[in-house]
Amino acid sequence: MGDVLTVNATGADEVETVWQQFVPSARLEHVDPRRVRFRWSSIETGAFSLVQYSLRADVRSSIHLDDQIMACQLIALDARVMTEGQPIDARQPWLTGDSPIQARWSGTANVRAFIFDRTSAEQVARAVSGEDRLVLRSIDPVPRDRALAVQWERSFGYVASALAVGHDQPLVAAELERHALMSTLTAFSTTYLEALDTSAQRAAAPRTVRRALAYIDAHAHEPITIDDIAEAAGISTRGLQHAFRRALDTTPSQQLRTVRLAAAHRDLQHGGDHVSDVARRWGFSSPSRFARFYRDMYGRNPAQTARMF
Repeated sequence: MGDVLTVNATGADEVETVWQQFVPSARLEHVDPRRVRFRWSSIETGAFSLVQYSLRADVRSSIHLDDQIMACQLIALDARVMTEGQPIDARQPWLTGDSPIQARWSGTANVRAFIFDRTSAEQVARAVSGEDRLVLRSIDPVPRDRALAVQWERSFGYVASALAVGHDQPLVAAELERHALMSTLTAFSTTYLEALDTSAQRAAAPRTVRRALAYIDAHAHEPITIDDIAEAAGISTRGLQHAFRRALDTTPSQQLRTVRLAAAHRDLQHGGDHVSDVARRWGFSSPSRFARFYRDMYGRNPAQTARMF
């Protein structure tokens, strides 16, 4: 379950305390106590945090993360962001890397960020790419192009809204965490993208697909990801996707969704639960998307099934 924190403060000490809780390696170098106004909202799911805050103050901050990776967007009229003495376009999101990033502003700034545990993020990146020795790091702090920057911004909005209602559902939270990481790793130039270009995928026998199917059936009620399925099958995530296409003309994600839809269908037949509760239980954060998938599979709305039993 996700931990939700909301803070409204006017004291510089409280600003520092909350900041250090989520980004221990970062520091606020100057906060004018006479002008500070602070509103903080965050959801933490263990290895991942989604942060949104508004801070009115004269601020100089420095961020150099060791055990975390942060993708951040700073929105302020006079924001300045720099790394290694070079300016970064403050209108775009940016990604922490090997060098410190400095940010400063006067007035009010609205900040939103994904913060990932580095070890957990590397495990996912290695599983997806098939490169077991991948060391995850940023090559360029800015998005690869404007379209990908916009895509990241939209992904943040989606994850923020879905996690706000689904953070207490482990299946939903796990999928949203993975979505946040993959949207970040594809929007920015990272060693993950290099690994995708160079790593060779192992050939998959039907036995691999059978192992994956068995794992999905046994663990669909748990917050498993495609990377977990690939690991259980003994193959990289990309290799598993190719294997499913060849053997079943589907994807692991679609198969997992099919199994969860079938389980939701059984729950609806048993009666007693609201459709939205059943949807969240089986990892569907959006009731409308759940209804669409359900109609495609069963030819009627889930509410109709619920009323039949």
